[in-house]
Order: sequence, then C-alpha cells, then structure tokens
Amino acid sequence: MKLTVLGSGTSVPHPDRASAAHWLETPSGSLLLDISADAAHRMAQERLDWPNLDAIWVSHFHLDHLGGLPAFLFGTRRAPQTRSRTKPLRIFGPAGLKRIMQAINESNHYPLFDQPFPIEIVEVAAPDEFEVLPGLTAHTFKTPHTDESLALRLKDESSKSFVYTSDTGFSENLASFANEVDLLLMECSFRRNKPVEKHLELADAMKLAEMCRPRKVVLTHLYPEWDGFDLAAEARRLWSGETIAAFDGLKLEF
Repeated sequence: MKLTVLGSGTSVPHPDRASAAHWLETPSGSLLLDISADAAHRMAQERLDWPNLDAIWVSHFHLDHLGGLPAFLFGTRRAPQTRSRTKPLRIFGPAGLKRIMQAINESNHYPLFDQPFPIEIVEVAAPDEFEVLPGLTAHTFKTPHTDESLALRLKDESSKSFVYTSDTGFSENLASFANEVDLLLMECSFRRNKPVEKHLELADAMKLAEMCRPRKVVLTHLYPEWDGFDLAAEARRLWSGETIAAFDGLKLEF
C-alpha cells in the first residue's frame, strides 16, 4: 500500500496544510480517506489518478471531512477526464450520508448523481465488516468524536494492515482496534492542554501508540499551534516507536 497525505490540517485555514484528505493506493485500487473542500485540487496537484478513483471513505460529517464531496461530484459530471469512465465510484460512510447528499443535491437542483459512471453510496455502522475494494477488507470502530464518527481498519490479501482514526477523543478500545497495525494514521490535533475532550493531544496519541504497538505512526489533523515545533522529536520523548509528522505531499509505502 502507498499513502499520500493530501491534507494534514484542520478546518482552520493554513498556508501549508489543506484540510483532511488522504489517498491510499492498494493492490485492489485507490481509496480516498475523507474529502475536504481542498481534496479535489490536491489530488490534481499530486498528479494522482483522480478520474479513476475507486472509492471514498467519509469518517464523519464535519465539513472539513465531507465538504469536498459535493464539489468533487459536481466537477466529475463535466470533466473531460471522466467522460469515458464506466466503472462505479463507491462512497462509504456512516448512516445519514445518503440523506445529506440528497439534501445538497436537491438544494439547488444539482444533478450530482447524473454522472457518466454509476455512483453507489454505502452506509455502514460499527462494528461492521465489508469489502471496500476487491480483496481489501474493512472493519469499523465507533470513535468518541461525533454521534456518527467512525475509525477504519483495512487489511489486504497479503495481510498488510492500516488504521485511520480520523477525528477522535481518547479511547482504550481504539487501541485494541488498532492493535499491532502496520501503519496507524492518527489525529493529533493539539500539542498539549487540548481545549476539547473529543480530539487528541500528543500525550493521548502516544499513549494509544504505546498500547497498540503499531509498526509506524503518522500523526495528522494538526492545528496551527503545531507550527514551529518538531512533532516527531516531541513524540519520541513519549514513545520509542517510529512517529512521522504528516505534511501535505508526504508519501509512504508500507
């Protein structure tokens, strides 16, 4: 698998960090993990094969994770690059995703689902197991963030594993869900003294890493308060494993 970080930031505008979006290339195809308003242009900037994107995962309904989906579908309707596409685009997310997208579609008579190719929205719960791409099995976990928010664990046919927490508060059960994963893509919104319980600060993230023992951790969803600090160096003081600070354009193979 190969991860490309498209957006390592949050809803707060930042000159170097777009909002949440991560591209995962697998032997079975491509999967976009969350789709902020910045995601479509970031895919193009990274020269990714967005016209043939296979699937999208929406972790929850905050706009910095979902807000780019209507705009992306609005663009693919008329894009020259998608005129010959016939394979379906599958969009996975929590219960309520269909209702939200239908409401947006009808709000100004946007024919978002009138595409050259089929669109399939698949709502999932937690715990749930499903095939997100051929040979790529997904499991879900309910995270303490919003009523609908979900973490995702993926395993391919070679048993490589990946967990994307998206936004979450601290949960010991989340550590069990991510146990001994090959790559843990975890939020780390705040450096210290977090103003809200339903996000992670560095000490929370490193405690989870110590509990679940992943082979590698990438910390993302970084608020501007991280500017000017060496996140990876600070993480090493709390956990001895490999921690990587996400940045827009980071590419990792695992």
